[in-house]
Amino acid sequence: MRNLLMMSSSRAANPDYLAHGRQWLANHFAGRDVVFIPYAGVTLDADEYTARVAGALASAGVKVFGIHEFSSPQAAIEQAQAIAVGGGNTFMLLHKLYEFGLLDPLRQRILAGLPYAGWSAGSNILGTSIRTTNDMPIVQPRSFNALNVVPFQLNPHFTDAIPPGHMGETRSQRIEEFMCVDSHTPVLAIPEGTALRVTGKHMALLGDQDGVIFHGGKRLPLKAGKDCSQWL
Repeated sequence: MRNLLMMSSSRAANPDYLAHGRQWLANHFAGRDVVFIPYAGVTLDADEYTARVAGALASAGVKVFGIHEFSSPQAAIEQAQAIAVGGGNTFMLLHKLYEFGLLDPLRQRILAGLPYAGWSAGSNILGTSIRTTNDMPIVQPRSFNALNVVPFQLNPHFTDAIPPGHMGETRSQRIEEFMCVDSHTPVLAIPEGTALRVTGKHMALLGDQDGVIFHGGKRLPLKAGKDCSQWL
């Protein structure tokens, strides 16, 4: 029953907010009103973040309402026709989902088929945990365990680029460290401008760039436009 759009980023080659994914989001939500969860936006207040998303999706015919506009966060989840969760800091996002008691209600609605779209942090929380986020742990959530509606870890914004003068670990090296302590859980690393689309038992990588699957000490291809349902 899963109906998920896991976008790597809010921006890609087109620098306008959500521009590269606007048609994906319009198709995914299919005219439904969307409840937006802005909790990852540490430097944006809820009204400002919601207005940014609403403005970006207005031309796609998608109406967006902030979760804070409802009588309670729980009521917003119960009444939602669809859910969108934005990027920012994954640790803060998960911390607030635990704080407001939303993880289980959200998981139940997702598994019952509620359309859900996230980008960056909003995609990260769909996996088994947030252990492969790129973010700084500015707060400590109750647990790193996330929604666990897909049986793998996510790494959005994936790149193998090495900035000039950078002497730290690459993204691939960091994920290799993860595999050293967890050789069983796959990590699906998706570059900016791409998204994983899940419909029931089917999954494909949208966009024109390949991703990478890290699993069991190996690096495997995740081909753009191809079915990758075996990882579900």
